[in-house]
Amino acid sequence: MTERAPLSRKLSAIAESATLKVDAKAKALQAAGRPVISYAAGEPDFSTPQFIVDAAQQALADPANYRYTPAVGLPALREAIAAKTLRDSGLEVKPAQVIVTNGGKQAVYQAFQTVVNPGDEVLLPAPYWTTYPEAIALADGIPVEVFAGADQEYKVTVEQLEAARTERTTVLVFVSPSNPTGAVYTPEETAAIGQWALEHGIWVISDEIYQNLVYDGARAVSIVEAVPELAGQTILVNGVAKTYAMTGWRVGWMIGPTDAMKLAGNLQSHLSSNVNNVAQRAALAAITGPQDEAEQMRLAFDRRRRLIVDELSKIPGVTVPTPLGAFYVYPDVTGLLGRTWGGTEATTSLELADLILDQAEVAVVPGEAFGPSGYLRLSYALGDDQLLEGIRRLQRLFS
Repeated sequence: MTERAPLSRKLSAIAESATLKVDAKAKALQAAGRPVISYAAGEPDFSTPQFIVDAAQQALADPANYRYTPAVGLPALREAIAAKTLRDSGLEVKPAQVIVTNGGKQAVYQAFQTVVNPGDEVLLPAPYWTTYPEAIALADGIPVEVFAGADQEYKVTVEQLEAARTERTTVLVFVSPSNPTGAVYTPEETAAIGQWALEHGIWVISDEIYQNLVYDGARAVSIVEAVPELAGQTILVNGVAKTYAMTGWRVGWMIGPTDAMKLAGNLQSHLSSNVNNVAQRAALAAITGPQDEAEQMRLAFDRRRRLIVDELSKIPGVTVPTPLGAFYVYPDVTGLLGRTWGGTEATTSLELADLILDQAEVAVVPGEAFGPSGYLRLSYALGDDQLLEGIRRLQRLFS
């Protein structure tokens, strides 16, 4: 009998999400009765605000939501997103330039599919979110890492980007605030990078999912606000997941020039059609409703941010730049590597993360998931008591 044809080579080359993998392992251990504390998932521990849930319940009673709706999103939600974009990103767009997606991940995937051609090089500042290189590869692009370490507060410079640029460079990924580092570019830094991209005709995919989670008076200035002329070659990606504790509702969006959004809309019409209508109604309530609870969550994240930075900094060999956004810390742990802890040697951050899970029952994500080894990502989007207990375990392990 003839052997079956092979599976997709493209998909076979795609790695599982490292953050979800670590989180799933932590949850399995918890289910087995082990007292594991997980800093792995980028997911707020708060409940979705009740007024948003109420809007979804009301939507369930409307038969109009039981039917197909426009593939690119409900008109009312697209209008609200356009208004939010003007308010928070300083960019005036028409609702026709907005596409509502199944979470931010679909928006990221479609953005690369829209502007990347086979063999194009995409400049990817590192540390980066683990999904970006895989989404670039799925678009037949070539990710080109541009690394900035703790000494640069994890922010790349124009000089670094220019050194990495070639005649095949067509796209830059720009993320501020950053996952995994929490770094926030200053307005001047953002403007310099935006002007550089404009001068070289490079598309920018700017992920703004954490733009409302900033601290210490910082503001995440959108690259299209810093350089308005760049709007014609920029796709913004955003969503309700992080600001409103709505990770499971799966509502994101992408915004860009009309011609690019036409292509992305055509793709979505075949890929998924419309996002769940009830979830879209909930997202509409989140964006247009009172922001008090979102602000309370931000303040809680701020308190936890200061606590985790202070406590991690007490561990000898650990360097912790203070993040100004998102809800992650990204300590440099090279001072802990090449040493033996509890009878086990760790030479990479991957080995260190395994050691920490085994000996301290704490789940963290190793730097290899986001770029070079030597770092760990910890999310502080978990309860205060657990957050402190987990760090205490690390302090005891590495004392």
